[in-house]
Amino acid sequence: MMEQGSLRLRHVGKQYQVKGRTLDVLHDINLDVEPGSFISLVGASGCGKSTLLRLIVGLDAAFRGRILLDGEPIQGTSLRRGIVFQDHRLLPWLTLSENIGLSLENMNWPRQRKQDAVHRHIELVGLAGFEQAYPYQLSGGMAQRAAIARGLVSEPEILLLDEPLGALDALTRIRLQDELLRIWQARRVTMILVTHDVEEAVYLSDRVLVMQPHPGRITQEIALDLPRPRDRASPRFTEIRQRILRDMGAVPALAA
Repeated sequence: MMEQGSLRLRHVGKQYQVKGRTLDVLHDINLDVEPGSFISLVGASGCGKSTLLRLIVGLDAAFRGRILLDGEPIQGTSLRRGIVFQDHRLLPWLTLSENIGLSLENMNWPRQRKQDAVHRHIELVGLAGFEQAYPYQLSGGMAQRAAIARGLVSEPEILLLDEPLGALDALTRIRLQDELLRIWQARRVTMILVTHDVEEAVYLSDRVLVMQPHPGRITQEIALDLPRPRDRASPRFTEIRQRILRDMGAVPALAA
């Protein structure tokens, strides 16, 4: 029996029609994501990273190939797959607890189980004491932690993260990276992160996948064997970061 959180993509492609022309957005994506792993997708804007997340979460069914979760084809959205966006998308008229609880409205759980899950996940992201706060009373970092709690509260097998820290200031972003790592280590839910920040990808991930555009495709896969917690200033960390930047074309290749 396949372990929960196992994701397989086979020959996945996606096209858009733009002014009468067919535009290849994704081409022949093949990917295996092991249960409980943390992978990152990096690449220039327009390489299809966020489009790929939309397909995995089930927001777009018009694609070629197969996407399998635990051996079953993905069909539409499901609470088995949570997602966190760059914008926290908290509803301003609801409290923190109510915003997180929205994810459980369609769950066939007893009321007490839902309340316990909301409370447990508020504690998990370090927001105990802010249960009755409204979004305007939360800092940007706190709002993103609330969004992560909302993505996890339904106990998904996979959490998809689409630039969740991209709008934060540098110091808050570093702090939230440590929070995200702590949450992943506590829950061991499969996580797939889209980010433009290569250092963030190296700091958090088991594997980093480099994508190139026109059409969007995976061109490199880097397995990270660095022990955690990772030292951003270590020579090995810097070496891997520079290698990924070269693979992305962000810095020139070294002369032979």
